[in-house]
Amino acid sequence: MSVLLTDTKLQDVKEKVLNGERLSIEDGLTLYETPDLLGVAQLANLVNERKNGQNVYFIENLYINPTNVCEANCGFCGFKRKPGEEGAYTMDEEALLKYVSDRWNDNIREFHIVGGHNNEVGFDYYVNIVKTLKKHYPQVTVKAYTGAEIEFFSRLAGISMKEVIQTLMDAGLSTLTGGGAEILTERYRAIMSPEKASTDQWLEAHETAHNLGLRTHSTMLYGSVESHEERLIHMQRVRELQDRTNGFMVFIPLAMQPRNVKAGLNRRTSAYDDMRTIAVSRLMLDNFQHIKAYWINIGVQLTQMALTFGSSDIHGTLIEERISHSVGALTSAGITRKELIHMIKSAGKNPVERDTFYNIIKEY
Repeated sequence: MSVLLTDTKLQDVKEKVLNGERLSIEDGLTLYETPDLLGVAQLANLVNERKNGQNVYFIENLYINPTNVCEANCGFCGFKRKPGEEGAYTMDEEALLKYVSDRWNDNIREFHIVGGHNNEVGFDYYVNIVKTLKKHYPQVTVKAYTGAEIEFFSRLAGISMKEVIQTLMDAGLSTLTGGGAEILTERYRAIMSPEKASTDQWLEAHETAHNLGLRTHSTMLYGSVESHEERLIHMQRVRELQDRTNGFMVFIPLAMQPRNVKAGLNRRTSAYDDMRTIAVSRLMLDNFQHIKAYWINIGVQLTQMALTFGSSDIHGTLIEERISHSVGALTSAGITRKELIHMIKSAGKNPVERDTFYNIIKEY
């Protein structure tokens, strides 16, 4: 595949990419600063096609948020409620099972579970969420809790993160979600999520999970107070952990959502930033198999575009997503399998239904 560049400053990066060499933070800054966005896209597409050909993956999954009560005060969150506040909820077992049964179809392969850091309940509550779902839906993979939630559970129960993860695995947990990472620099975390896990604690949670045999997910929440360099430091840190464990399956850049649906364009990430960040992620994270375009945050049409900017995954049906929509996501809260397949095919790619671990279920 030939790569045509209009910015000579990209030439050194191009040579590294063609030769399979690792990019530096300085290279990443060049990719962020160049006006040649299509040149960056070509490089990212080249890398993605080397790794995944024309395949684009999706999954049928159900999103579950067991509680929105949270001790943390993150600057980007519209989901959390304080105990007793209007709209606060904590599902008991009956409510959990009703929530799932009301949305159930036989193609669902994954429960995606995240929620508030609710210290009004004990660690057993979070363990029982997993145990209950595995008891009633043993065939469904439980993808539950963020690295930040693991650190919270550790404090809540007074046990190590390793003990937390092992207890959850014994209950039926198969993988951690990628959330809670936000931006992995302490400057960012002090501003946006001061009560949540530190950079080192989030990384430790995932490294511990990897060492216990779990493969997990990794996200980056971009578009607020972070610099381009901080985004690249974030990528470098998960890349370094991946070098040690090879435990991450996918990297997911998440566009920051404004606090309400009526927010103006200047409060949202731009299409240019979304596409560039996906492409830069693909180019920087040479040891990740997949980069995911999260249609919930960037919309269906930009997700299609992302498939030529280095993305090989468009996530899944979700059924009813709440967290991004609580802060102004403009997309629908769910999507059908038929729509996912159309989204991929009309971008000239091959739709591949997968399970949580990227095993192929069906090619369309």
